[in-house]
Amino acid sequence: MKKLILTFLFLATITARAEVTWLTDLEAAKAQGVKENKPLLVDFTGSDWCPPCIQLHKVVFGSAEFAAVASKYVLVELDYPRNKPQSAEVKGKNREWQQKYAVNSFPTILLLDAKSGEVFGRVGGFGGQTAKEYLDKLASFKNTPEGKAALEQEQKSAADRSAKSRILGQKINDAIAAKDFKAAEASLEEMFADVTGSRKAVLPFNKARILIMIDPTAKEQALKYIDEALALTAGDETLGKPFKAFREKIASGATSAPGSAPKGSAPKVPADSKKGA
Repeated sequence: MKKLILTFLFLATITARAEVTWLTDLEAAKAQGVKENKPLLVDFTGSDWCPPCIQLHKVVFGSAEFAAVASKYVLVELDYPRNKPQSAEVKGKNREWQQKYAVNSFPTILLLDAKSGEVFGRVGGFGGQTAKEYLDKLASFKNTPEGKAALEQEQKSAADRSAKSRILGQKINDAIAAKDFKAAEASLEEMFADVTGSRKAVLPFNKARILIMIDPTAKEQALKYIDEALALTAGDETLGKPFKAFREKIASGATSAPGSAPKGSAPKVPADSKKGA
């Protein structure tokens, strides 16, 4: 009996995922949304070149959790590939939508009112959240005047943080050029002051990266920073796995100027966004 129940649940999950359909024409999706009284979930993606986009689809949109709530939305995928064939007409339309909704990084997810086309939810990038965490964020957006006002304030705060991050990032770059680790460390501390949870691990990880860039002989201190980062990941393999790999490189002397932070998880310093295709 237990085996039959598990088989049934497995087949039900496959069926649910199979019913998730993404449209590629935003106007047609709006019409469907009006008819069905549903909002639109629009995915601006670079499906064949953008690692966070690919990870978002794998972790969230390919999950059973998403399949269970997908019917609440009319789903739209607006793709900006670099290698996949795409007609000039589709490219032109997608570029128009990108400009209309001021999408300048991928992935960007918008929740739209089907009738008015107004945005009431917006999530940029993908930082390795679980499907539940990501879907809870989408569910927090409300298609009400109060919800739209809250989104506007959230976007303003995000713009302010981004501007501050760019300034601090330039200070960090200047400190690296001057081989002044203390100055770089101070700017890093300020940059990550409001980060909480396992994501705080990115701070000591970047300290280790920058320390090795400035002083390749400072392996012992760099390893201490990496160990601090690993302790903060609390079992988060999205961060832990690349951290461990980097630690091994430092310990073995295989690297003296490490590469960028893990894609889709730890931001670079300074943080930057993938721009339009």
